[in-house]
Amino acid sequence: MLEISARKVAQVALMGRELERAEGELRAFVDRMSEDEQAELVAIMWIGRESFFAEDLAEAIATAKAEATTPCADYLLGTPHLSDHLENGLDALGISAADVEDGLM
Repeated sequence: MLEISARKVAQVALMGRELERAEGELRAFVDRMSEDEQAELVAIMWIGRESFFAEDLAEAIATAKAEATTPCADYLLGTPHLSDHLENGLDALGISAADVEDGLM
């Protein structure tokens, strides 16, 4: 079970698509997350870019916690295709990114 809500992941994905307008908002949003939520967000992104499989979620979260050496927002903003990876990660975990995003608009 994830501590981070699918809604929060979808919000980061949406803000990631509007970086020229929403970078500050995205940074503040991620900075307000707990350490566990940040690690889960990174793990979901890794699953979406196929660095881990969905069934390896716990391992991905543990790796994200162990390897967190830069602020989470900096790491995420430096990741090409961040929004796509987050959406793909949610989908791989059986959560419809499109449905969650539609609920935000």
